[in-house]
Amino acid sequence: MSNFKLEKLNRRQLLQWGLLGGVGLAGSAIALQQWKRQPLEKAVQVPPLPHSSTETTPLTMLRDFDYGTVTQENGRTVREFRVEAQTSTIRLDNAHTFITWNLNGRVPGPTFRATEGDRIRVIFYNKAGHSHSLHFHGYHAADMDGIKPIRNNSVMIYEFDAAPFGVHLYHCHVAPVTRHIGKGLYGMFIIDPPQPRPPADEMVLIMAGYDVNDDQKNELYAFNGLPHYYMHHPIPIQQNQLIRLYVLNMIEFDPVATFHLHANLFRVNRTGRSLQATEETDVITMGTAERHILEFSFREPGKFMFHPHQDAIAEAGCMGFFDVIETKA
Repeated sequence: MSNFKLEKLNRRQLLQWGLLGGVGLAGSAIALQQWKRQPLEKAVQVPPLPHSSTETTPLTMLRDFDYGTVTQENGRTVREFRVEAQTSTIRLDNAHTFITWNLNGRVPGPTFRATEGDRIRVIFYNKAGHSHSLHFHGYHAADMDGIKPIRNNSVMIYEFDAAPFGVHLYHCHVAPVTRHIGKGLYGMFIIDPPQPRPPADEMVLIMAGYDVNDDQKNELYAFNGLPHYYMHHPIPIQQNQLIRLYVLNMIEFDPVATFHLHANLFRVNRTGRSLQATEETDVITMGTAERHILEFSFREPGKFMFHPHQDAIAEAGCMGFFDVIETKA
């Protein structure tokens, strides 16, 4: 840490927060009413992943929620997140590698999660070789807006109250923003309502594109970082289990994308800003940075596809399967 320049910090703050010394681095209305009456008290069933590994993959990212390090300060909950901007190369497929700008070595970045009213403290270390920043969607003060570039080998602390509840995002806001997002500096930020949502198998899907030849067009697309991954590694879910899917479109260059689920309908909670769904469909249109909560369950076992309904995007990597596992009587 000794080689880092400190942005908006003094020595007393660093000592208080432990930054000096050792540092560790997360439908119809009838149908909707019928859904509301479904019993929700039974335990959530989450099938085990097919491969047990400590390696971060799109499968492990699905349910990997970073709640931060929790402390109490002046009678309130503080969640501290430590993230490091890095530069690293990933293999997208057999023909393409890609130099990413990322957070904690992963694309997308960690899924931060808090409850409305918590105090959020994000300690951002920039070790990526370029100026970067973190801009959070939601409420915060002007000096926490993340539009100021943080130089390489510098640290910035973003601190604000978690509000409003819903599904948000964060991303680098250094120009050209499209390039910084396109290279991997983005992630989801979930603020839970004070009254918890009903139990469900919750998971995150983030759509993104890759411009592999710098022509400001995407040649490959992906859910949770790697093209075609969920085609080869279907997502295991349980039959008749309520699924709560947090979906975010972070595809740059393409103005719009859709999300479509085969052989089923999902209930839509736009931006997660309500405790109830407002519509039911099997395809939803999303602009860049748009996000929603989608809820559904599968009646039948088997493998069911999901993808954008722009076939060119789907066939270039943004496609996968849910593997619905039969529930034994």
